[in-house]
Amino acid sequence: MWMYKLNYMAMLLLQAEVGFDWRSMWNQMGFLAKAVVVILAIMSAWSIGVMIDRFLSYSKARKQSREFAPAVAGCLKEGKIEEAISVAEQNKHSHLAKVVEAGLQEYRSQGSSAELSGGQIESSRRACERAEAIVNAELKRGLSSLATIGATAPFVGLFGTTVGIINAFESMSSEQASGLAAVAGGISEALVATAFGLFVAVPAVWAFNSFTNRVESFQIEMTNSSSELMDYFIKRQGGN
Repeated sequence: MWMYKLNYMAMLLLQAEVGFDWRSMWNQMGFLAKAVVVILAIMSAWSIGVMIDRFLSYSKARKQSREFAPAVAGCLKEGKIEEAISVAEQNKHSHLAKVVEAGLQEYRSQGSSAELSGGQIESSRRACERAEAIVNAELKRGLSSLATIGATAPFVGLFGTTVGIINAFESMSSEQASGLAAVAGGISEALVATAFGLFVAVPAVWAFNSFTNRVESFQIEMTNSSSELMDYFIKRQGGN
């Protein structure tokens, strides 16, 4: 029904041979309508910035983690704790490296040559959990703004639509005229605000869902790496 109404209004505009371009529509807009467009433009720019930042951050994390995992596994297999810590420090963008490094640093602080007790292993586990929480918060940085923009942009556009319709009727009343020519400017203003709101909201929602799935995947990888490191400490304890 709504699609039919929009198509019908567009057809009427074409039939009236009313020529609109971006500059003329901007000049015809009132103060509130322009404010709505500016707000939507800011929201769009912000969401695009967050998308680029998160995409680059996640790509670096994925790439370095793929290089870090086999390297640190080889070091631990040979019992080279210091070398494993050095490898972790060289991969600062890897979410796995940050978690594993926290556990290894706690292990080293207790004296790697001494036999580990259950309490010492538990201390290393807590260090990994703290690192997981910090890294998880870093990975989620900016995602809440994407969710907010995706949820509110259509309503901001709807507000602009309402303002445009009001302006259309005010124009009809002030000019004491009827027909499409009297309301064409207000209708175009309303449709632009609606379209712009959806244009801002849809990519933000899509990016939020996509990035949230990636963060959840990273979280699982960090939990597994922490668990494997604790298993390594337990085996090392049993071998002493």
